[in-house]
Amino acid sequence: MVTANGQMLDLRYKVLDPERAAVLFRNDAKAYLIDEATGKEVPIAVGTKVGHLRQYSDQPQAGKIYFILFANRERAIKAGAKVTIRIGDFRAEHLTVE
Repeated sequence: MVTANGQMLDLRYKVLDPERAAVLFRNDAKAYLIDEATGKEVPIAVGTKVGHLRQYSDQPQAGKIYFILFANRERAIKAGAKVTIRIGDFRAEHLTVE
């Protein structure tokens, strides 16, 4: 979802299987949102006082909703765009931005 006046992209996801989702929460698993039209990779937003705007968990919980905020500083990705989420080796392709 486009948020913060278009300068951030808010990804919300629900964990269904905590064991399979564990890879999404590793500190060393870099996360990117990729614009499928241009190939541009958008990194996680970083707050000056709080660091990466991403939830981490040693034990993800089934049924819980987690978030990642991606920086969209140039407002290049707009609602309706098709994107891929890459977190470490995990990929979710052809998602539509709302």
